[in-house]
Amino acid sequence: MDGNIKGRISVLSSHIMASEKEAALAAVPSDSPTIFDKIINKEIPSNVVYEDDKVLAFRDISPQAPTHILIIPKVKDGLTGLSKAEERHRDILGHLLYTAKLIAKQEGLEDGFRIVINDGPSGCQSVYHLHIHLLGGRQMNWPPG
Repeated sequence: MDGNIKGRISVLSSHIMASEKEAALAAVPSDSPTIFDKIINKEIPSNVVYEDDKVLAFRDISPQAPTHILIIPKVKDGLTGLSKAEERHRDILGHLLYTAKLIAKQEGLEDGFRIVINDGPSGCQSVYHLHIHLLGGRQMNWPPG
């Protein structure tokens, strides 16, 4: 890849990250309905890859890896972010992670994958409905952010 293409990718990558950061800083933590509630209610279309009675998983519209899937609980129950988790959320938290494992296998991510949960403005959370990002299909880097 020549230097010009690398430079363009770097600028685009910085713009995407800046936009995500700006969205997170502008988001207002709340228990109000979110875009995810509209997706759950089928008011907004999504590319669903997995669904059961507790969770819905769909492809991210702005993927950060070849495989980028969002996994969300169908009932928010005050779980706007991981920092808001209470004892009553233990079952759904475990179910979300187990579902991530099932989807990773379904997606052919045998070589590995990454799970990300953004929490709060500094964690770059822009939608206040707990969600897991399942990323894979390429080599991940460390540190992540």
